[in-house]
Amino acid sequence: MSGILDSVNQRTQLVGQNRLELLLFRLNGRQRFGINVFKVREVLQCPALTSMPKLNPLVRGVAHIRGQTISVIDLSMATGGRRIEDLSTAFIVIAEYNRSVQGFLVGAVERIINTNWDAIMPPPQGTGRASYLTAVTEVDKELVEILDVEKILNEISPLNTEVSAEVASTLNTDAHKDKIIFIADDSSVARNQVKRALTTLGLEIEVAKNGLEALNRLKEIAAETGDVTDKVGVLVSDIEMPEMDGYTLTAEIKNTPELQKLHVVLHTSLSGVFNQAMVKKVGADDFIAKFHPDELASAVQKWLGPTE
Repeated sequence: MSGILDSVNQRTQLVGQNRLELLLFRLNGRQRFGINVFKVREVLQCPALTSMPKLNPLVRGVAHIRGQTISVIDLSMATGGRRIEDLSTAFIVIAEYNRSVQGFLVGAVERIINTNWDAIMPPPQGTGRASYLTAVTEVDKELVEILDVEKILNEISPLNTEVSAEVASTLNTDAHKDKIIFIADDSSVARNQVKRALTTLGLEIEVAKNGLEALNRLKEIAAETGDVTDKVGVLVSDIEMPEMDGYTLTAEIKNTPELQKLHVVLHTSLSGVFNQAMVKKVGADDFIAKFHPDELASAVQKWLGPTE
């Protein structure tokens, strides 16, 4: 337990400093890719894979690891590239996204780097693989591409984005009809999923593609109204975003007088003990693991309106 707590304490030191750790890897060829270390459970040499009937073509098979059966997705194929042929030299990155565990087949794993979110930039437009990227950064004077894993997973197994009839019948936002719901998420797939789930509340929705864009827009609204909560009912924010992450965004909001009454719901595919510690540290009002439309809609209704 002390080891876990030490690890939590080390990582919570990054909160409010807009920093993250990336695991660097390659698929086919020289191009480097990155994944947030918080999502990674372990990395191991590719074990024997078992073929199963009716698997998605992007799933190379299933692996039996520590008593758990895990689907293994070929990340190169999933982003429009060639399949990874030589499994004897390949690796699997075991990661947790959206309340489930997946294995990502990669060609090679390099190292972990510590960097700033403000060094993580939105992807360039017009490149063939851009639709599968949420961000890019530079390491050793080479471009590192950060994949939109939520888009990849949604293409393999689409998530339900509809609020159930049972929960929908309990939602009532009549007292907040003049408010908007603000969403910040760098994944276009995730933004659309959240929007579809929250349209059930019947309120206007505004979106931003990262934390810095969200912060600037919220400040604009506050300048117009005197207090951001005169117009914005609640902010639903991802954590991993280029330029400014959700933790730093939350800390900035809570430390800015004209923004600090705004309720912040962090909505992320990151999960686990690290995040609970970080959420408390930055002052977020709630933490919802992606993606459960009933929980999200209920949380947004709960936190609509300013802090008293």
